[in-house]
Amino acid sequence: MAAASETPLAPTSSLEMEVRVYSYYRDAELRGSNLVYRLLRILKDDESQMFLSEHLSDETRHAWLWTERIKELGKAPVPITDGYQVRIGKRAGLPRKPIDLLALTVVVEQRALKRYQEHLKLEGVPERTLEVLRSVTKDEGWHIDWVRQKAREIAEAEGTPERYDEAIDRFRAIDREVWAEIKDIERRWLEAL
Repeated sequence: MAAASETPLAPTSSLEMEVRVYSYYRDAELRGSNLVYRLLRILKDDESQMFLSEHLSDETRHAWLWTERIKELGKAPVPITDGYQVRIGKRAGLPRKPIDLLALTVVVEQRALKRYQEHLKLEGVPERTLEVLRSVTKDEGWHIDWVRQKAREIAEAEGTPERYDEAIDRFRAIDREVWAEIKDIERRWLEAL
């Protein structure tokens, strides 16, 4: 996060830090569900409709799991106005072409998977949080696989197989920029748990 995120409004206790981290995860899942919903309106083939419906269900369930975890701590989610997904969106804009939307989805899902895997490796993570992390991590792999496959299929059908790789490269470059801005702060937050 930018320096503004470390103002006096920054978390002051371990519990507040925990709620902030889970709220970031929740926010990313909610924003990811919005991206999947856009794809649901664009990709009309039967297979996409089936996979996207399940994917959307997973994203909203993940957001609920983080909400529920926060609720179990006796708290409510905190508003996130400058998280990973917001920063990606500011740089990438709102892609309109299916291949671009699919490529962006792959990149943000891969980032989510990496974040969850890093959190799983930390010592002292409460068992209930580990349960949530395992649950959401399990779904991210198939999300990435099916979306990548669909994007390649569309690019091939359009006669531009390189189009997907170009889109992935563009969004990965944006992801690296955003991650460079926020990784140290997120790492400190996780270490403070």
